[in-house]
Amino acid sequence: MNELTPYILAAALAWASGIRLYAALFIIGLAHRFGWISLPQDLQILSHGWVLSATGLLLLLEFFVDKVPAIDSAWDALHTFIRIPAGALLAAGVIAPQDGPAWALVAGLLGGTITAGTHFTKAGGRALVNTSPEPLSNWSASFLEDGLVIFGLWLAWTHPLMFGLLLLLFLLLIAWLLPKLWRGVVHLMTKITQVIGLASPQAGKEKS
Repeated sequence: MNELTPYILAAALAWASGIRLYAALFIIGLAHRFGWISLPQDLQILSHGWVLSATGLLLLLEFFVDKVPAIDSAWDALHTFIRIPAGALLAAGVIAPQDGPAWALVAGLLGGTITAGTHFTKAGGRALVNTSPEPLSNWSASFLEDGLVIFGLWLAWTHPLMFGLLLLLFLLLIAWLLPKLWRGVVHLMTKITQVIGLASPQAGKEKS
């Protein structure tokens, strides 16, 4: 933690929030409470006992919900309105104590953008994975995301420069991948509406 710059910490929390918000909140709050890391002043509230209880319960709820196909996509859709603002606030909370409100606003905007990228990539990818009739692929993707967040936060604290480089590569991958995921999700929704009778196959052909 001593060699971790505030900017990489802000980026790491924004990135993790788009995948597992409650896990990120619980992990850093617990780590600060036990003295493993030192959070910026504005984020130290995360180590409060009641806050840890709340984030821990939400972490458990998300862990199980995320393993159920279709329900996890509904959860992701709902959390579009939670993860992105939370990621922006976490990034701003890291920067505000040392650089002031102007830079905190910049950090919040950039952090929210990073969170949005990871959130929409996760949500779009999981929506496509859920088309598989068996649950194994959904469970595998979910456990992979759990491990990715834990490993990413650990890497950010222990090897911040390496995390920063990998995050940059990850963001470039997201920029390339998101349009393809969007087209796949739109195609999937078109198929679903055709099946339930809200759109006819002929209408889909006319649009194309």
